[in-house]
Amino acid sequence: MTIGFASGCLFAEKRSVGLTVHVRAVSPEACPALVLNADFRPLSYYPLSIWCWQDAIKAVFLDRVNIVSLYDLTVRSPSFEMRLPSVVSLKTYVKPSRFPAFTRFNVFLRDRFTCQYCGERDELTFDHVVPRSKGGLTSWENVVAACSCCNLKKGDLLPAAARMWPATMPFQPTVHDLHQNGRLFPPNYLHESWMDYLYWDSELEP
Repeated sequence: MTIGFASGCLFAEKRSVGLTVHVRAVSPEACPALVLNADFRPLSYYPLSIWCWQDAIKAVFLDRVNIVSLYDLTVRSPSFEMRLPSVVSLKTYVKPSRFPAFTRFNVFLRDRFTCQYCGERDELTFDHVVPRSKGGLTSWENVVAACSCCNLKKGDLLPAAARMWPATMPFQPTVHDLHQNGRLFPPNYLHESWMDYLYWDSELEP
């Protein structure tokens, strides 16, 4: 099967010609590239650091990445041929921030998408352990993931009055903490060429 791409694609912009991709029952859109830092660790685990095939090829052309692994899928133009990268590594190390941004999503990720009062994972929101009406701050150290039912039940009460205490007291996580939790929630698509780089630093079983 042969798929023709319009002039908006990468090579067409550079060469003013059409780009043809020869596929074997696989679309290029199904071939994202895992992006590693210069130390060969993923830039992030959740969401997993991946680029679409167009961005991966563009980075190769701009000499920003090394190709680590390839798909069995080739893109061709009249004067160029290249297999699609499945894993790339940055040539320049990007130092990760020590502490992540304080966002609702990152609170959920820190708490592993689990209500800290009952363990449920549905209808998550967040709760102030010390209610704002009693001086509680909206901060890492005072906000936990909570299901709607527990949030409503606790209401405007302190933990002792509500007899509801978080399973894990809230804390400011590091980026490493969130990466470790993110590895517990892999995406639906994991190419076999990615596995050594996603789990290479895991403790080996005896």
